[in-house]
Amino acid sequence: MTDAELVVRPPSRGLGGIDWAVVRVVLGRDLGAIVRSKALILPMLFLPVVLLVLLPTSIGIAANGKSLDIDRFVNMLPTALAEPILGYPQHERLVILVLGYLVAPLFLIVPLMVSAVTASDTFAGEKERKTLETLLHLPVRDRDLYVAKLLGGFVPATAVSWIGFVLFATIANAVCWPVMHRLFLPTWMWALVILWLAPAVSALGLGIMVRVSMRVNNTQEAQQLGGAVVLPLVILAVGQTTGLLLAGPLPTFLAGVGLWAVAGWLNIRGARSFTRDTMAARL
Repeated sequence: MTDAELVVRPPSRGLGGIDWAVVRVVLGRDLGAIVRSKALILPMLFLPVVLLVLLPTSIGIAANGKSLDIDRFVNMLPTALAEPILGYPQHERLVILVLGYLVAPLFLIVPLMVSAVTASDTFAGEKERKTLETLLHLPVRDRDLYVAKLLGGFVPATAVSWIGFVLFATIANAVCWPVMHRLFLPTWMWALVILWLAPAVSALGLGIMVRVSMRVNNTQEAQQLGGAVVLPLVILAVGQTTGLLLAGPLPTFLAGVGLWAVAGWLNIRGARSFTRDTMAARL
């Protein structure tokens, strides 16, 4: 379905009163623009490649065939973190410490940063490309347009997170096989991080960045202003996730509930405040 077909197509409301056929049209348009834009693709892929490909490869090489004494470092860690690691054979401790625990909080940076990059292009990018006026004249309800723009950031962020973790787990298990002699990823706690926390972090970042994108004139301004807001979230994610993993599944799940609640509040407020008249006034 093309933009032109929206003019003659009768509305078909779905869940929540959203016209999902219209949302798919706008979403497909936005995803196509992301794929064609090197300015968006390169920042989206740089961090995942470093964190999810190069890091497990380097850790596996460092641990492979070498006797690395990390017990002194492990003993400096909080008891709750040190005890599970010291329960493994000495030659496995480096792999377990870094890839089993320490990478988890860093992993949440991926969906947050990808959603920030894509969301900065939602409306600011349309202004920069001089396509926002055309978009606002489409026979699409304000809510449908806003939902499509949100999904245009959420889908890539979640996809990069999930595909990135598959690569991370595959590379980590393969490179570390000579040390571990077993598959050690994914774990149940990692599954919670990937399937529950990562999408919540993406939605939270979008709730902030889409509203920033509505108020600025180009993607560079959106990324600069949004970065000042998102950076504290990055620090918070890095600082708290390891503790959540050690606390167990229930606290981790409840933390995700809190993130989803805040993200939902931000995005609902954003949808209610969005009108095409307001956006047209900023052209």
